[in-house]
Amino acid sequence: MVEKVPMTPVGLKNLEDELRQLKNFERRAVIRAIAEAREHGDLSENAEYTAARERQSFIEGRITELEDIIGRAQVIDASQLSGDTIRFGATVTLADEDNDEESVYQIVGLHEADIKSGRLSIHSPLARALIGKSVGDSVEVSTPGGSKSYEIVALRFC
Repeated sequence: MVEKVPMTPVGLKNLEDELRQLKNFERRAVIRAIAEAREHGDLSENAEYTAARERQSFIEGRITELEDIIGRAQVIDASQLSGDTIRFGATVTLADEDNDEESVYQIVGLHEADIKSGRLSIHSPLARALIGKSVGDSVEVSTPGGSKSYEIVALRFC
């Protein structure tokens, strides 16, 4: 059975855009770079050729990876969800119980997670602790710096 990869519509669009960029521009550019490097002669001592071949290998690997992920994507549109419990797609406001500092995270798929942008992977310890909880609940999460406790202040699906 093929394992589905949950993601938001925005996450899928970003992966599709990256795939298009790699196929339509990056792949062509690296083929040109390889051709130019070949014209410089002895390939065994040609750093440009070696670098272009390594870049080509990376691009082809990433294309294969993206095609696999997109093919297994299970798109979940959070704007169509509602309820009182946290699940995939939810945007959650948390208050650190030590200093009352608030943070806002949307729970998203692994391939669209970006903690700096407030997108928390469904597979992260914090997201796993939040799933199934409601506003007013507290969660405790083990972090590399020790245990942290958060209170769930708000929940929305958007």
